[in-house]
Amino acid sequence: MKPIYAYDENFKYIRGADSEIPDDAEVPEGFTDVQPQDGLYSAKYNPANKTWSESASQEYIDSLQIEQPPDDIDLLKQQNAVLTKQVAQLSKDAAEAKIREAKMAKQFAQLMMELESLKGGDSK
Repeated sequence: MKPIYAYDENFKYIRGADSEIPDDAEVPEGFTDVQPQDGLYSAKYNPANKTWSESASQEYIDSLQIEQPPDDIDLLKQQNAVLTKQVAQLSKDAAEAKIREAKMAKQFAQLMMELESLKGGDSK
C-alpha cells in the first residue's frame, strides 16, 4: 500500500482526505503520491513538476502567527539594557554637573578676589 494525497480542482491540498492504494494501482484523478512537505500553510500541487509549493500570502501566514510574550530572561535582559542606559546617562550628567560646579567655584573665587581688591582700593 502506498499513501496518496488529495487536492481540489485548484490543486490545493485537502487536509484529512489522504488515502492509501495498492502499490501497483494507478493514482486516481485529484490525488498524487507526492507528499506535501511539512511547513506549508496552504499547499498547492503542481502536476507538471510533481511538486508542492506554498500558495498562502505572507500576510495570511503572518496573521496565523501568535506573538509569544518574552520569557523572563529576555524580559530581564531588556530591563537591564534600559537601566544600564539610564545609569550611563546619569553618570554623564553628573560629570557635566561637576564641571559646571568647578567653573562656578572658579568664577566665585575670582569675584571674591575682585571684591577684596575693590574694598582695598576704597580704603587708600
